[in-house]
Amino acid sequence: MLLNYITWNADPTAFELFGHPIRWYGLLLATGFYLSYFLLQKILKREKMIDDRINALSIYIFAGTIIGLRLGHCLFYEPAYYLSNPIEILKVWEGGLASHGAAFGILLAVWIYSRKYKFSYIGLLDKIVIVIPLAGALVRMGNLMNSEIFGDATNLPWGFIFVKAQQTIPRHPTQIYEAIACIIIFAILLYLYYKKNAGVKTGYLFGVFLILLFSFRFIVEFIKDVQVDFEKAMFLNMGQLLSIPLIGVGIFLLGRAMRKQKE
Repeated sequence: MLLNYITWNADPTAFELFGHPIRWYGLLLATGFYLSYFLLQKILKREKMIDDRINALSIYIFAGTIIGLRLGHCLFYEPAYYLSNPIEILKVWEGGLASHGAAFGILLAVWIYSRKYKFSYIGLLDKIVIVIPLAGALVRMGNLMNSEIFGDATNLPWGFIFVKAQQTIPRHPTQIYEAIACIIIFAILLYLYYKKNAGVKTGYLFGVFLILLFSFRFIVEFIKDVQVDFEKAMFLNMGQLLSIPLIGVGIFLLGRAMRKQKE
């Protein structure tokens, strides 16, 4: 007899090292960075970028991602608390990361890098965004292992009861939805780069990335549980409000690239 829900009681700790717990989230985040770096290295070498420049870019992206993840949560979701207690911003181990913050952090870091090393900003982003969804998929699986960022109640047979989060009714496993979407977007961007590269104009891949990723994020937020209390009074939550301008930029870049392609 098939159950109409899945009981999820995963231990967020993968193992202990010298008495310190190593969490699945951290392992998956680190794996996402490594795989993204490995693939981005191959892409940029194909574009004739030298190793020193690739390594420097990776450091900029890593720093922008980590800082953006933390500041995004602190400033977008709980600004009053963290601005009153700024030292708490440094306590990353207590949780609180925001993917939109990572997006803005990466955009700023790549802009600084492109200015310093005289690269095309949008041209670099066209390459970098290919690998970002791969890392995003692993991060969402880390959220699943933490039993966090889940969805609203559901009667669907794949609904998860998140025991560690003290849930007693099945919820949408939105972490899995987003991970699958990220893998699909990664595959689309990789295909467009390797198979269609000759006809793709600057901004095309970046535009496709912004439209696909943040359109899906906008849609899935309708079935996602609110992250902070003030979102309960909002028709569109913070994740959706932050997605709208990014989708708009994507439409502009894609439209401009397609016009240039026709010309």
